[in-house]
Amino acid sequence: MNIGSTGIWFFTEGMSSKEAAAAARRIEALGFSAFWIPETVGRDSIVHSGWLLSQTEKLIVATGIANIYNRHPGIVAQAQKTLAEQSNNRFLLGLGVSHTHLVKGVRKLDYGKPVSTMRDYLKAMAESRYSAPEPSTKPPLVIAALGPKMLELAAELCDGAHPYFTSPEHTRMARSILGPDKWLCVEQKVILESDPKKARELARATAAIYIQLPNYRNNWLRMGLTEDDLKDKGSDDFIDQTFAWGDIGAIRERIQAHFDAGADHVCVQPVHPSARMGQLHWEVLEQIAEGNLKK
Repeated sequence: MNIGSTGIWFFTEGMSSKEAAAAARRIEALGFSAFWIPETVGRDSIVHSGWLLSQTEKLIVATGIANIYNRHPGIVAQAQKTLAEQSNNRFLLGLGVSHTHLVKGVRKLDYGKPVSTMRDYLKAMAESRYSAPEPSTKPPLVIAALGPKMLELAAELCDGAHPYFTSPEHTRMARSILGPDKWLCVEQKVILESDPKKARELARATAAIYIQLPNYRNNWLRMGLTEDDLKDKGSDDFIDQTFAWGDIGAIRERIQAHFDAGADHVCVQPVHPSARMGQLHWEVLEQIAEGNLKK
């Protein structure tokens, strides 16, 4: 699989399945290489990937991420190979340990130590039997990784890592741990708005669902932010480190900064000016596509 340089990361939960398929086709037509879809308590990301793959021709569909607590590892290994074989190797499986409130609170499951739990899960996947025709190439696998230990596990057992809600400085650190040969697929939120007050208001509305989650908070503190930066709705410094906002030139500079820091692939998450869920901001995507971003 050639992951390409630039993909789109977006919640499709505010869309019908037909609307999501139309969005995927438009993303493909714009020339983006991959469409990353998350998973919380809405659609099953692996099932939805199958639908989007069936509705596109060249686009890679990636889970960013599928929650390992939702599925037995053997079932995930079967799904990964099934979708890879059916789509001519266009499925990229991204796995993650999710968050305590989703696993323990929503699913009523025990939340284990993240790194050891993921290690055991990956080993169980690798040992799982599969009796159907194999895909023509080994399907790739990345894991959500923020801290050094999870990045080390990605380097050891996976094809790469998928850091979320970070910065180019974090990308540089991640590359130093992953080494030169593993994929580093980083997510970057973008806001096409040059007014600082408006841009930061949109950013804070988007950050609100994340800012209290320990996995992200711990990583932002490792990145050099402080507890004061993470109070209330987040400081300007927090917003400016983790969001790309401004005109299209500023947004392209931030994306390029990730490439310069060692990213192989940047998953752009557009924030719509209305802040409404399910509204892709096509204007910013079209302008990014016109720039023909490359590493």
